[in-house]
Amino acid sequence: MQYHLNGFRAGDPSVQEAAPGKDTTDVLIIGCGPAGLTLAAQLAAFAQISTRIVERKSGPLQIGQADGVACRSIEMFQAFGFAEKVLKEAYWVNEVAFWRPHPEGQGLHRADRIQDVEDDLSEMPHVILSQARIHDFYLEVMRNSAQRLEPEYNRELIELTRTDDPEYPVTATFKCLDQSDSSETIRARYVVGCDGARSRVRRALGYSLKGEAARQLWGVMDVLAITDFTDIRLKCAIQSAEHGSILIIPREGGYLVRMYIELDALHGEERAADRNVTSDMLIQKARDILAPYTLDVKEVAWWSAYEIGQRVCDSFDDVPDDMRAHDIPRIFIAGDACHTHSPKAGQGMNVSMADTFNLGWKLAAVLRGQSDPALLHSYSQERQAKAKELIEFDRNMARLFSAKPKTAEEAAQFQSYFKKHGRYTAGVETRYAPSTVIGDDAHQALATGQSVGMRFHSAPVIRLGDGKRMQLGHLLKADGRWRLLAFAGAGDMGQTGGILRSFARN
Repeated sequence: MQYHLNGFRAGDPSVQEAAPGKDTTDVLIIGCGPAGLTLAAQLAAFAQISTRIVERKSGPLQIGQADGVACRSIEMFQAFGFAEKVLKEAYWVNEVAFWRPHPEGQGLHRADRIQDVEDDLSEMPHVILSQARIHDFYLEVMRNSAQRLEPEYNRELIELTRTDDPEYPVTATFKCLDQSDSSETIRARYVVGCDGARSRVRRALGYSLKGEAARQLWGVMDVLAITDFTDIRLKCAIQSAEHGSILIIPREGGYLVRMYIELDALHGEERAADRNVTSDMLIQKARDILAPYTLDVKEVAWWSAYEIGQRVCDSFDDVPDDMRAHDIPRIFIAGDACHTHSPKAGQGMNVSMADTFNLGWKLAAVLRGQSDPALLHSYSQERQAKAKELIEFDRNMARLFSAKPKTAEEAAQFQSYFKKHGRYTAGVETRYAPSTVIGDDAHQALATGQSVGMRFHSAPVIRLGDGKRMQLGHLLKADGRWRLLAFAGAGDMGQTGGILRSFARN
């Protein structure tokens, strides 16, 4: 039995007491991808906020899709309480090997093998774990929450409108795919579209993804392979002389590996589907790139083909810039609904989750009366700026990875770019501009190790009360509570007459 904020209670402390049901919906989330589930897990913690999450598919994700989990995402998982589960199952990307054509023109050679994450960047590693398992952990958090939140599957959005209703100004109508000729209408205070690159919420807002496709075709496959390639157990970036490039990423469990394989460029109006790519074609291309090393694929667990493109929306909410002083956002988009890019830098799932991690606490603070609704403007302002940075980074990364270097210096450019942007790919380089909730750098000198506008950089500490060794950042949970951290001088342990004691009293 443990004491909780509302008294003693027996049983599993991770399972909250169920909240009473409500007839209204404060937040309607459309889409059960990583962005939607991150938001749902955040809002599910608040018994007084009613939340519904709907999905067109018939059930939860089972296999495939994203797998790279950045350091910052693991920090977020720690705030939700399931980081240890991810770290237990995942493959840890400790080092990265770079392979290029041999200087003497005979096959490949390892040009370098480097540490993947620089020291003291984060207490968390960069790992590989199926997106489906990440979804499972979020779903468990939701089920154990006060809301006992479960996704409602087989719901296809057919209409979304904003009305003049002062309480529930957004109306969404869904076709119930598991029931013939049946539909459902939901009225909500806020709607968040996390429904992917073909987002119907985005289309209802009249927005489009803007950008260009690189016209480069790639394949991806998870395979059980037998090979004499030396670094098959490492993340490897391989650039061959004549056959293109391949990115190898070992999967969790120690058996499968994922391969991102460069195929031929697309021409004219040609699309990825027009090439009729097969898994056998991907296997043969991988063999050509890896030669003279051998590759025998025993089983293909999953595969796909896609075209590289970098696109982003002009806004992530429903309020035009010239109306921000007069209107409050009610409809938002997040994740692939507002930005798309290549998967090789491992940013898609991570940036999507960061979108709604940013939005979730703001919606909760507004709905609980802790913050002015104007706070919601900061979501689009902050995350759209970060999406533009991501698009530029991804464009350069994709271009360098697909380059056909003619000299050793040209070949080294990709490796140099990877090293230089290691902090960015780890997810810890995001810095938001001054706003209603972020101060300027007038007092930055008082905390040189914690940059204003960036995520809190955790550090190992010893808790004074019980002598427990712990990570300070792990005290910051995704529970909607505001926390004030005060850093005292050396030797100040809160004793009478000290600055910390004086600060606490005031």
